[in-house]
Amino acid sequence: MNNTPAPSETAIETPRAQRVDMKLEVVVIPVSDVDRAKRFYSGLGWRLDADFAAGDDFRVIQFTPPGSGCSVIFGKNVTAAAPGSAQGRYLIVSDIEAARDELLGRGVEISEVFHDASDVYVGADAPYLFGRLRVNGQDPEHRSYRSFASFSDPDGNGWLFQEITARLPGRVDGNDTTFTSSTELAGALRRAAAAHGEHEKRTGQQDADWPDWYAEYIIREQAGEPPPS
Repeated sequence: MNNTPAPSETAIETPRAQRVDMKLEVVVIPVSDVDRAKRFYSGLGWRLDADFAAGDDFRVIQFTPPGSGCSVIFGKNVTAAAPGSAQGRYLIVSDIEAARDELLGRGVEISEVFHDASDVYVGADAPYLFGRLRVNGQDPEHRSYRSFASFSDPDGNGWLFQEITARLPGRVDGNDTTFTSSTELAGALRRAAAAHGEHEKRTGQQDADWPDWYAEYIIREQAGEPPPS
């Protein structure tokens, strides 16, 4: 008698709940000229965390983008990957035009803003969005996940800005709402103010409990849930 589970039985097995936090800490970027790469990433305004060397055969440099919980490292004998082979590295921003303008002000060459015109967002990969031809300009409805801008480091490693102001359902724990910068929080407050103004128009009266309404709106927005009534 064969007691081997059928493939369908394995596929539908429910995984056990994850009980240990696993935070993505570092992404490795393959470069050919360490000092040139260091100048480039420093020029982006990223924080230099480390520059360690062990003799002439090993060196590692770590940078962290503003507001990011994940850093990048590169150096000498850090990775066997070919320089320039890191592509589609996403940098999430709440205002893509402001992020692009900042890089332009730092002398970094960056594409115009473009967007995914399809009905369902599925990802990004220049010059197409997984088979969908990208369209110039920001998403007309300013929807999250839809607007992008791309740039590369001197080795050709590719980066994408992606504008997100509200997460998809399930992507954020409503009990653990956080902001990585004052700029991000200010943007959330502006959106809450605009939404609250529409709320007061619907009710026809001023809302004395607007701080509570703002707080609930921000939590719901980050969790991808509808705004409070």
